[in-house]
Amino acid sequence: MTQEHPFAQYVRILGKGRNGSRGLSAEEAYEAFRLIMTGQVEPIQLGAFLMLMRVKEETPEEVAAAVRAIRESLTLPATIPQVDLDWSSYAGKKRQLPWYLLSTLLLADSGVRIFMHGASGHTAGRIYTKEVLPQLGIPVARSFDEASHHIENSNFAYLDLEFMSPRLHQIIEMRPLLGLRSPVHTIARMLNPFDAPCAMQGIFHPGYRDIHQEAGQLLQQPQMAVIKGEGGEIERNPDIACLIRLVREGEMSEEEWPPMFDKRHVRQDDLDVGHLMQVWDGEREDEYGIGAIIGTVAVTLYTMGRARSRIDAEAQAQAMWQNRNKNRFRRAA
Repeated sequence: MTQEHPFAQYVRILGKGRNGSRGLSAEEAYEAFRLIMTGQVEPIQLGAFLMLMRVKEETPEEVAAAVRAIRESLTLPATIPQVDLDWSSYAGKKRQLPWYLLSTLLLADSGVRIFMHGASGHTAGRIYTKEVLPQLGIPVARSFDEASHHIENSNFAYLDLEFMSPRLHQIIEMRPLLGLRSPVHTIARMLNPFDAPCAMQGIFHPGYRDIHQEAGQLLQQPQMAVIKGEGGEIERNPDIACLIRLVREGEMSEEEWPPMFDKRHVRQDDLDVGHLMQVWDGEREDEYGIGAIIGTVAVTLYTMGRARSRIDAEAQAQAMWQNRNKNRFRRAA
């Protein structure tokens, strides 16, 4: 090859050395990810680009521009379903059960229309939404059309990145090869393909709070919350204080909610999915789990503007839990 590849300039911008390298402008990030999503990048270029961006850490401007480029590559259904809440699930759980799933089902049963998307299997030793939902009797969509159908039928749908964007799925699957997560883990969380007015974001590393919050503002997301969720999922840990970074109608703010309990609970050793159903049915008590469910629902209601304060949000979430349909999983079984 004698002529420089069109993508080489973006690798050079990021990797020109301590004094010569810089971040990408919004226009450059958009064009770089457009080339990636349309298959106009060589594998060696993609690996270098992702790791250079990972080392310097992606900026809110780069994330927002990448989201815009990737959204253009998605094949959405002719009729877009009305969705109230976009919920990303990319981390997986290894220390606690995925209580956030019961939070989303509680919200869906109350009429909130939820689109959940995520990735699975990229990190060993974790359990993922895609694996757990069938055990709860909840179908997993394999296309946007199927997801739309599930939302219409039950107010809830989950679509794995493998089917939402095969190209992004391939990139996330590179983690064992590269040894590091790539910026795609951040970007995919922000996609909100059905343009829900409210988006919930869970992160593990506190430094990513700013990136998600500022990217949400740049994307003109009407309502969004970013929390350091348990394991990196959107799940409030009821044993510790919860810092909520908010975006509301273009304005950024933050609030810290206190722990829900005076003492921390002992970590559960057995991540048996059946335990989720038993707690929902009322057959077993789990103070931590119920706290995580109610706490996560409360943060969501507050973010959506359906509660005036933390106390109001937690009271509403408590009432929803007390009035839940305890036969939901018995019917599914």
